This record gives sequence, structure tokens and C-alpha cells, in this order.
Amino acid sequence: MTSPGPTPPATARGLFPRLGSYAEALRIGTLLRKETVGGALLVLMAAIGILWANSPWADSYFALRDFEIGYEPWHLRLSLGAWAADGLLAIFFFLVGLELKREFVAGDLRRFSTAIVPVTAAVGGVIVPALLYVAIVAPAPGLMRGWAIPTATDIAFAVAVLALIGSHLPAPLRLFLLTLAVVDDLIAISIIAIFYTAAINLIPLLLGLLTIAVYAVLAQRYRQFFHLRSSAAWLILLPIGVVAWAFIHASGIHATIAGVLLGFTIPVLHRRRDNIADTAPGLAEEFEHRFRPLSAGIAVPVFAFFSAGVAIGGTEGFVSALADPVTIGIVVALVAGKPLGIVAATWLTTRTRGIRLDPALRWIDITGVGLLAGIGFTVSLLVTELSFSASDPPRDHAKVAILLASVLAAAIASILLISRNRGYRKIAQSHAVDTNRDGIPDVYQHRPE
Repeated sequence: MTSPGPTPPATARGLFPRLGSYAEALRIGTLLRKETVGGALLVLMAAIGILWANSPWADSYFALRDFEIGYEPWHLRLSLGAWAADGLLAIFFFLVGLELKREFVAGDLRRFSTAIVPVTAAVGGVIVPALLYVAIVAPAPGLMRGWAIPTATDIAFAVAVLALIGSHLPAPLRLFLLTLAVVDDLIAISIIAIFYTAAINLIPLLLGLLTIAVYAVLAQRYRQFFHLRSSAAWLILLPIGVVAWAFIHASGIHATIAGVLLGFTIPVLHRRRDNIADTAPGLAEEFEHRFRPLSAGIAVPVFAFFSAGVAIGGTEGFVSALADPVTIGIVVALVAGKPLGIVAATWLTTRTRGIRLDPALRWIDITGVGLLAGIGFTVSLLVTELSFSASDPPRDHAKVAILLASVLAAAIASILLISRNRGYRKIAQSHAVDTNRDGIPDVYQHRPE
């Protein structure tokens, strides 16, 4: 990942008093461009999984997904599908941990004024979908286990859509989505750790935490060593991380939590005694740069391939799935509940004295982001597998619902935001020469109605 670049002049900062930091906006722009490829690959692999699972060769797909490999005495004899969910997704959640820590230490989440609106929006975007789902499936108590399925947002998918359609959307809107998605991930992680842990084996848990502590000490004490020598992280930290993952997996806590905890241990900032410029990327940013291709290019697409492969059963099976309360609950919760919760929470928060919506944004923009947040996909699929066993009929219907809701949310959000993007582009073109004395375009002073 490239350095965020120089700080803009004071007059430039004055023009954007509530747009988030200039460096943060540049970082988010870089992230958006990278996530486009990962999001496209994610969709492609999910589509291959669905098509293969519903083709004449479906038996070979399920045989591959259910093929078991691993060492049984260590509780590691898992199917390939389980390895993707428990193992490969740990890489994705490691990056989530890095991003969360970066936001809390050096990003906009460290400041109450910039964090409060997207944080409360994320909370609203979790509570309202969960309540809607529970209300819809209430007549079938057995489906209550899936209450957390529609609470998650797929950050890679949502960011990829925004990157494709939002070339001229205001930077604050992108920052709002990224911050909201990061907080959403933190809530999802907490839900998985608290509500989807049936029993805890104390000894493996303690050994796992001890191993993570060793990992943290090495990462903190020798941050410059790992920063300058990329191979050292693979040869030293990676094996320790794998051991920590194995212990956490054996403890009964979902193994992806190990990825988050390991990500939290990586230092974000440089030490003063290292005499390194503040603009130089820290170890967390460096690790994000190194491991994101592995996550976006392999881990998440392979998980999507194995998890999205559902035998729909043709038109009759699809119609049957649509009539299932679990399908209705998830689709309504993601497509309607997410934007409703996000917009309502944002509105209530901005009614508080001293807290205002960024002047560059309109409520229609927030609604578009709320719709994008209805793209559940990766984390929702993971929660589905934790909520229902492979033998439970609702499991496949829930996956159909997630795929359908994600497509609907992405389509509706795209229609809305493409229209908004067109308006912002016209403004940018008409004011291309309307710059202040420092050469910064006066674009966000004019908003499409």
C-alpha cells in the first residue's frame, strides 16, 4: 500500500472541515480501487459454485466440498468447505482486525466527532434487520437461530460496487460506508464469539491466548525487522499464527476470531526512537498491503465458491425457497431493514445537539449507502453455517435468500447511486475551473438535489 501522501495546506483543510482527514480520503480511494477486483472475483467464484451445484455434475461439486482432510487428534479433520470457512476466512478476518485497529488508532474512529454518526448507523443497521427477521419468522421458533444472518455487511462486495459506480461521489460518502462497514464487522465478530460458541475448552483457549501474546510481543518489539524483511513475517509470525488458530479452533470458539485477535496485535504507528516519518506506512498498513491479495484473491473467493453452492432444485425449488419464512425474513431484513436501520439511526444521532451530518451529503446519499450495506454475502453465509446444521432444510434456503438479497440490494443501490454519481459528475465538470487559490476544486460546495 502506498503512502497516504503529504498533508494538504491549512486552507485546504479549512475547506473540508468535516470530510474526514485528507490522508484518510486518499487511503480509502486506494482501497476502493483494490476491492473492485476482489469483489468481481468473489462474485465470479460464487456464480461458479451455484452453477456447478445445480448442473448435471452436481455430485462432483458436493463430493469436493465434503471431502475431508486433516489430523483428527487435533480436531482438524475437516471438509474442504469447513477448511474454507474456518481456515481461509481467518485470513480475511486478520485483515478486518488490522483495519479495525488502524481506524481506532490512526483513522477517523479515534475521534468522537467523526466516529459517532457511522458507528450509531452501523448499530442501527444491525438491530433493525435482526428485529425484522425475528418478527417475520416468529411463528417458526426453530428459525430464530438465524437472527444474526441479516445483520452483516460484506465490506468487499459493497466497496467493490461503490468503486464501480461511484467515481464522482463525495469522499465523505465513501468514508461513511467504510467506517460503517468496519464497525459492522466488529459487531459481527462479537456476535460470532458470543452467540455461536456452544462450549469452551479452557486449556486450548488459554494456550491459544498465550500463543497470541507471544505473537504480539514479537510483532511489537521487532516491528522494524518485520517491516523491512517481508520474508520474516512468513517464516516467523505466520507459523505462530497458525498454531494460535489451531488452539482457538480446538477451544470451541470459531477460529476466525483468532484472525481478528492476531490482527489487533500488529502495531499501527512507528515508535519515536525509530526516527521514521509519520507519513511512512506502519507495520499494520504494510501487512494489509501484503496479505490483502491473498485474502481478496484466494481466501474469500474460495469460501464463496464452497459456501454459495446450493442445490436450488430448479424453478420449483426456487419457488419453494421463496415461500420459506427464513427466505422472506432474510430478504426483507437485508434489503429493507439495513437501509431503514442505518438512515433512522443516523437521523436520530444528528438530532443531538452538536452532531450534524456532513454538509457534503444528502439523505438520499445515506439511503444509497444503507442499501449497499444490505449486501450480506460473505459474513452472512458464514453465520448461516453457524446457525443451521448441514441437515437443516432452512440452511440452503437461507443461502438462497442471502444471494437474492445481495443481488437486489446491489441493484437498487446501483440505480440510486448511479443517478447521484451522474449529478456529482456534472457538478465536477461545470466547476472544473472553479478552484480556490490553493488549486482545490470547489466541488462539494454544490450538491445535486
